[in-house]
This record gives sequence, structure tokens and C-alpha cells, in this order.
Amino acid sequence: MSSSDTMPDLLPISPITPGPLQRISQRVGGKNAKEVERFMKFAVVGIIGAIIDLGLTNFLLAVVFHPKAGDDTPVQIATGIGFVTAVISNFIWNRYWTYPETQSSPIAPQLAQFFAVNAVGLVIREIVVKLLNAPFATLIGRITGSAFSADAQLRLSANIAIMIALVIVMLWNFFVNRYWTYRNVK
Repeated sequence: MSSSDTMPDLLPISPITPGPLQRISQRVGGKNAKEVERFMKFAVVGIIGAIIDLGLTNFLLAVVFHPKAGDDTPVQIATGIGFVTAVISNFIWNRYWTYPETQSSPIAPQLAQFFAVNAVGLVIREIVVKLLNAPFATLIGRITGSAFSADAQLRLSANIAIMIALVIVMLWNFFVNRYWTYRNVK
């Protein structure tokens, strides 16, 4: 009995086998499969950035900047630092993974454009966080009562506001970067 009689044939994985993002984008995107794949990669990069952003922001809120009721300054500073750190990570990932075709382009102008788009995103984010943080803090306080400390309630409200802002800013960043920063990509 030969080994092929006892074991099923294993198909080798070739370098042209599409990955999961490519397969999904081909099914969903049709003619626009490449753009759907880029959006999904951009979203994955955004998730990595969100983890960096929220992780660093929460670390700063817990250890360095202690939020107090009525004073949004610590939340604004911590979210700004978390955001900028995530933008640096996102630029690297997007340049080398989402848009690898752009590696031959000069990095300085591309980085400047990416940061300009993200600077506007930061303004959008800060406005959203500023508008939503206090109402969420009040709502969380009413829902939880004294089950959580005031600090925990403020951190939770900041995280909810940040997550809503992340979705809004991700859409802004993708479309503006795609059609300005990475406009030469076919």
C-alpha cells in the first residue's frame, strides 16, 4: 500500500493562492475587489492602531493623567498622545502593507500628507470626544450608581466616546488618504 492510498493528497500552497482578505474582497467587490481589499487592510491597520491608541490612552489616564469630573483636559491630552502614536504605526503599516506600491514614492511628502489627513482626523476626534464624553459619563453614572468609582466611570465614558470617534475618523482617513495621499495607486 503506497502512502497515497492511506493519506489524502495535500495541495501545496502556492504563492499565488489568495489570502482571506483577497478572497473576501473578490466575492464582495467584484470589479472593485482591489479597493475592497485595500479598505479591509486599512481597517485591520486601523484596529491595530485602535489597540495602540486605546491601550496607551488608558495607561496614561490610569497612571499619568487622572481625569476629574468637570475637567476634560486630562482626557484630551491622553487621547491626543494615544492618537499620534497610533498614526505613526498606521503610516508604517499602510505604506508597507495596504499600499506597497507606494514604497518607491518619496516618503517625506507621503508622510506629510498622511499626517495632514490625520491631523484633521484628530480635530474631528477631539470634537467628538469632547461632545460625547460628559453625556456618557452622566449616563454611566446613572446606570451604575456607586458600582464603579468616579474614575472608572470617567474612563469608561472616555472609551465609549473614543470608539465612536474612531469609526468616524477611520472613514474620513480611508477616503481622504486613498484619493489624496495614495491617489497614484491603481
